[in-house]
Amino acid sequence: MVQIIPKKLLQVEPHWQKELATGFNDPIALLEHLQIDSSNLEKDAQARRLFPMRVPRAFVAKMEMGNIDDPLLQQVLPNRQEFIAESGFSTDPLEEHDTAGKGLLHKYKSRVLLIVRGGCAVNCRYCFRRHFPYQDNAVSKREWQETLNYIDTHPEVEEVIFSGGDPLMAKDDFLAWLADAICQRPQIKRLRIHTRLPVVLPNRIDSEFLAWFGALPIQKVMILHINHANEMDEALKQKCQRLKDSGVVLFNQAVLLAGINDTADAQIALNEAVFEAGIQPYYLYMLDKVQGAHHFLVSDAKARNIIKQVIERQPGFLVPKLVREIGGQAGKTPVDLLMHP
Repeated sequence: MVQIIPKKLLQVEPHWQKELATGFNDPIALLEHLQIDSSNLEKDAQARRLFPMRVPRAFVAKMEMGNIDDPLLQQVLPNRQEFIAESGFSTDPLEEHDTAGKGLLHKYKSRVLLIVRGGCAVNCRYCFRRHFPYQDNAVSKREWQETLNYIDTHPEVEEVIFSGGDPLMAKDDFLAWLADAICQRPQIKRLRIHTRLPVVLPNRIDSEFLAWFGALPIQKVMILHINHANEMDEALKQKCQRLKDSGVVLFNQAVLLAGINDTADAQIALNEAVFEAGIQPYYLYMLDKVQGAHHFLVSDAKARNIIKQVIERQPGFLVPKLVREIGGQAGKTPVDLLMHP
């Protein structure tokens, strides 16, 4: 069984849940904190009615004071363009709302994805699951047993992915219980966690988390979501080192976002920053066409040109795969650079 460190041994560490509770959920308050004039941004702030704003202070601390165009701020700040119903965009761009079971997605033959928690520490405005019916996918421990039974009856499943929302919003005792149950399935080779929480709230990676996750007897992979080099700071680097010391393999996937990281220089800086921290660049996603996020869209032609420059300027092992995800497809679809040299 996975062991949990007694609470009395963790008192010296900041409590991530308390930090989470002190984050920003009011755009105007966030702008005032950053010393940015909000007098003409009331209409933008109203977009939080479409998708609530949530930003931990640890992530805000990485933003530049007084800069409305800060690339981290623009990922989380509501925008009046979210009210525009853009043609070709939908509330379910990856066709996920009909699942194999409650909290379970089985899109790819060899792996299943579990919606462990619906909430996130940060609400990124481009999130492809901003309309996902999390309330219909909340799962009790009894219902998780049905998920485990599903895995038992599908021997082709070799990997389990914890996703959400953000799975690290769940408490460690529950995560350890579920992970331990999964490890008891002999066909499972890997447990993968997709999370942005260590990036926006590094103290989530505490001794309790490392104790149970590091002790798992199967391969452990964590996919971080870092879009800009400015998201890397010393706190995150230290947490990445602790994860690596616990036997966790780290990858990064980013989304190509207009006005955020849509230049070769921004992508090169990101790849260097994550690799320096022991994180392997993995995927660079084209934007999923979710309703409310059209203003982040980068054209295929521009994306190809960016990645072409990155390939010319960086070694291949630093270059992520430029891909898009298409609902119903059995895997990620590469954006073919040869189509438009």
